[in-house]
Amino acid sequence: MKYAVLTLLLLCFLFDLQALPAQVNKEKDEMQEVEISTEKTKQTIEGWGSSLCWWAGQVGNWNELLVDSLIDLFTAPDGLNMNIFRYNIGGGDDPSHAGGHMVTGKGKRAEMEGFKASAQSPYNWEADEAQRNIMLKIKAKRSDAVFEAFSNSPPYWMTYSGCSAGNVNAADDNLRPEFYEMFCDYLLDVCIHYKKKYGIEFKTLEPFNESTSAYWNYLGNQEGCHFEPETQMEIIRILYPKLQKSGLETAISASDETNVKSFNRVVKSYIEAGDILDKIRQLNTHTYGGTNKEREIARELVKASGKEFWQSETGPMGLPRPARGLENNLLLAQKMFDDLRIMEPQAWLDWQLMEENNDVWGLVKCNFETEEYELLKNLYVRMQITRFFKQGYQILETDNNAILAAQSPDKKEIVVAVLNTTDSAKPVNMKFTGNQKIKRISEVFRTSETENCQKVAPVKAKDVLSYSAPKFSLTTFLIQADN
Repeated sequence: MKYAVLTLLLLCFLFDLQALPAQVNKEKDEMQEVEISTEKTKQTIEGWGSSLCWWAGQVGNWNELLVDSLIDLFTAPDGLNMNIFRYNIGGGDDPSHAGGHMVTGKGKRAEMEGFKASAQSPYNWEADEAQRNIMLKIKAKRSDAVFEAFSNSPPYWMTYSGCSAGNVNAADDNLRPEFYEMFCDYLLDVCIHYKKKYGIEFKTLEPFNESTSAYWNYLGNQEGCHFEPETQMEIIRILYPKLQKSGLETAISASDETNVKSFNRVVKSYIEAGDILDKIRQLNTHTYGGTNKEREIARELVKASGKEFWQSETGPMGLPRPARGLENNLLLAQKMFDDLRIMEPQAWLDWQLMEENNDVWGLVKCNFETEEYELLKNLYVRMQITRFFKQGYQILETDNNAILAAQSPDKKEIVVAVLNTTDSAKPVNMKFTGNQKIKRISEVFRTSETENCQKVAPVKAKDVLSYSAPKFSLTTFLIQADN
């Protein structure tokens, strides 16, 4: 009898194990009910884009026909529809370090050229030709292009360590106080030169980059500089009156912290100081890390400040699970949805558009030397949003983290994106509430394991749009609506 009981228990256990996956799949396949309110509007989209550092510093020297085709892809309304680009004002490292610590760390592309070799040297305006070429081509292709200038590090000769990668102690400021004013002049002189010479006026100037982070170290793998919040504010107080007298319409943005928690800390310091926010037009953060609670805090801090707000740089870090290829790209899209829905920035930017040797850091995989490239799934994942959620559209409130929605300024078009980062189909009912009535689904585009922002058969909908999102997919619906 004892053995019969044990056998029965074992059979029950094995049965439960066999039934478990089905139960999990059942939970995955349960219909999700989502409400999309056309009356509850959030931020207006200013645009999409990327840093030009580092890819433009390499690709700007490529064959011009190749460069033109890439710029078309990135900026054309029926391509990625990107209109915001961040130009990196290089500090320039000690010439004796050339080919050394940065190249062995992040490659030749990380060795940014500076414009001034010493305090007494004249400006070398021929420097950084490749990144400049890309920026000028973007300006020619896209009349509404928005440019921001930003600094990763002051020139090496302004620093304590004599190295533009950071201080010997990475948690210490690296800019010498006697060079605070000259550093501000350096950034302004570059901005003034680009306006006078090329007609490019930067919307904003960002003097810092991930500046409270403690990984900018002497002989590190890229330009970087630690600035404590108190130092940042001291520099902003010097830069602001100089900018006001420069004749530029450029304004200060800050402070590009590496994650949302650090951003919140710095913004609170600005608020407590009392005199800093008046000197800043725009707040920037990166989202290499950040919880949704931290995003909520950031949103409230920004709203209280009354400032414009960008998610100015991010990539596939801090994702919920390790993955490559399409799965990784979709997890990054989930970060994008969380940023836009919860934190509410007006712009969302990538770090790299083009990168070597991997399929996650960038939208295009390339060889900088041979000038060969291939388009990655990540490009089509990004296109599902940036092409259809156009500049001037307003994000709509939704109650599901896998649904992003927006409407056109005239309220005649609603755009809805449905994200599925799982290996099982995800059915969803999307109920539209508000004054706008669904007229028809005009077009549907999808990126999946077998599709690249491909047009698929539209579905019918009235007040409710029912859809089963295929595994590992991102689908965008273009919906015509009537008031």
